[in-house]
Amino acid sequence: MHEYSIVTALLEQCEQHAKANNANKITKVVIKVGVLSGVEPALLQTAFDTFKLEGPAHEAQLTIKHQPLVIECAQCGSINQLEERSVVCPNCNSFNTKILEGEEMLLMQLELETD
Repeated sequence: MHEYSIVTALLEQCEQHAKANNANKITKVVIKVGVLSGVEPALLQTAFDTFKLEGPAHEAQLTIKHQPLVIECAQCGSINQLEERSVVCPNCNSFNTKILEGEEMLLMQLELETD
């Protein structure tokens, strides 16, 4: 399960931001996960709940925002937002498409507390 290594890296990044901002507690972490990111949100949530128990994120809430796939078709020029894992243009059925969004996992928001 690569979600464990992803969560470990995410928590390290959050802790670095907390330290840089003189915060001693992380209360909320908001991430955006793309359809083609290769990350399973339910497994990511479980891994986060397991690994957050030590350190400043022990009470943090994880919010996962779903990022649909956005493709641009070189054949017909359309830009489409898709919920499924398909790179076929729904307008002209061309495979000649470019992925604009939906492959990434991004830290979008971090809420911190200081004493």
